[in-house]
Amino acid sequence: MTPAEEVGAEEVGETLMSDRNIPVAAAGRPKSFVGPDGKVLTLADLPPPETQRWVARRKAEVVAAVRAGLLNLEEACARYNLSTEEFMGWEAAIEKHGLGGLRVTRIQQFR
Repeated sequence: MTPAEEVGAEEVGETLMSDRNIPVAAAGRPKSFVGPDGKVLTLADLPPPETQRWVARRKAEVVAAVRAGLLNLEEACARYNLSTEEFMGWEAAIEKHGLGGLRVTRIQQFR
């Protein structure tokens, strides 16, 4: 039996919540998660819904929130007025090129 099984950790994606010592909300969603810069973030720490200027850090925070289960894809797209394709593009850029792939000035270099 693994240590995670011993403590009855709830699995979210590939990360066990007990490994991060992050509280889990009653609905099974984490209350917080570790963001792309290593800081613990909550829903209140995410970019505001009316965000117009999407810098790489903000995009990465939204992608990390969806990956951690703080928001689901539909909620994130509705909250930030994003298309699914736009969000998936951010996610693909992070997977392929890291945070630098989200910079608008670098898009041509990474394609």
